[in-house]
Amino acid sequence: MVFSSLTFLFLFFPIVIGVYYLCPRALRNLWLLAASLLFYAWGEPVYIRLMVASILFNYLCGLGVAALQKRQKPAPARALLILCIVGNIGALGVFKYADLLIDTVNGIAGSHLALLELALPIGISFYTFQALSYVIDVYRGTVAAQKNPITFGTYIALFPQLIAGPIVQYKTVEQQLCGRRETAAQFAEGIGRFTVGLGKKVLIANQVGALWDTVAALPGTSLTAGTAWLGALAFTFQIYFDFSGYSDMAIGLGKMLGFQFLENFDYPYLSRSITEYWRRWHISLGTWFREYVYIPLGGNRRGLPRQILNLIIVWGLTGLWHGASWNFLLWGLYYGVILILEKVWLQKPLQRAPRAVQHLYSLLLIVFGWVIFALTDFGAIGNYFAALFGAHGGADSETLYLLTTNLILLIIAGVASTRLPARLAERLVQRMHPAGQTAVKCVFYAGVLLLCIAFLVGDSYNPFLYFRF
Repeated sequence: MVFSSLTFLFLFFPIVIGVYYLCPRALRNLWLLAASLLFYAWGEPVYIRLMVASILFNYLCGLGVAALQKRQKPAPARALLILCIVGNIGALGVFKYADLLIDTVNGIAGSHLALLELALPIGISFYTFQALSYVIDVYRGTVAAQKNPITFGTYIALFPQLIAGPIVQYKTVEQQLCGRRETAAQFAEGIGRFTVGLGKKVLIANQVGALWDTVAALPGTSLTAGTAWLGALAFTFQIYFDFSGYSDMAIGLGKMLGFQFLENFDYPYLSRSITEYWRRWHISLGTWFREYVYIPLGGNRRGLPRQILNLIIVWGLTGLWHGASWNFLLWGLYYGVILILEKVWLQKPLQRAPRAVQHLYSLLLIVFGWVIFALTDFGAIGNYFAALFGAHGGADSETLYLLTTNLILLIIAGVASTRLPARLAERLVQRMHPAGQTAVKCVFYAGVLLLCIAFLVGDSYNPFLYFRF
């Protein structure tokens, strides 16, 4: 029987948590490291050596940089930092981007260089960025070098957020790695957060993703506008509930282990500008690029022309971070250009516009962006945009069928992407006795969990979209 990564996580975690709480406190990080490596090996048994090598390499780089800084040898410390950055980015480049480069060279030069065809290690973009943030912060003196290799390995490989984020900076969990104290209240909160994330993934993302798969399989040259919009909206909801669902699960699992990970999503589809959207979407990635790329490049401190260049660089890299295909670069630059336009010209007109106009403006641009993100072929992207604007008609029987069979699901997804469900739930439980609140929460979480199990039993494979990044 083939288990999905989600099913394995679902079955694997109770064992991990049981042994974790039976372990003496001094051995809990060792157990978490061993369990995390086992979890990673389940998905990528070949590349467990790459993970171990990354842990050892960055651990030694951190110690080396700290030692050189202590001896007041800034030039060697900087050289070691550069070596560390090159090593990490080099490994990421070989496994993730080598075939893209070879294929591009073959296309331009007409050559026939053989592709490496290396399998992409799951989560390599996430743990590489975590490792880089640690060594850079050691170099800056923001954090002390971690001398215990088990503790450092736990930070890099910690399985709740290992393969799809959020990207956890060492400085945000430095104290928790050795000094965390688990509580019953935090554990209960973690169960609730995990269950909500699981529900997002299984009950919404997987189901609305089936609509996108149906539309994406149709010939792009014959898509009506109605069908194209249904597909684009479906992918817009799928990627949000898929990724934010995993982040919720990771945060919830972390709470059960005594960790407090920072939030990664803040209702991004409620944004009234693209600038606001990128403060709410994948917050950990935006924070990483701001702190380790944009600000070191000069940020907005060197005049408008340099700021525009910095934004183009950052958003080009942000796009490529997501995948080894030129559509991701186009997607990143698309947002870079919009952010530049908002910063230079659109900010004040947007602020004066009615709220409904602000939301509509943002949602339209977000949906267009997801079309670029979802389709790797530029021709397919062009055909899809043509369909969105009615090049092949407004609607047909396929549109009507997909709309009537998915309308309730799309409404649920739309409402669930707002604060309304949380506010209604909060008002409901506020009027209850504490015992009643606990009972209602238990019934709700149990119901969601049972529904998810029922759906999982019928699905043999349901990976997270961001596993491939």
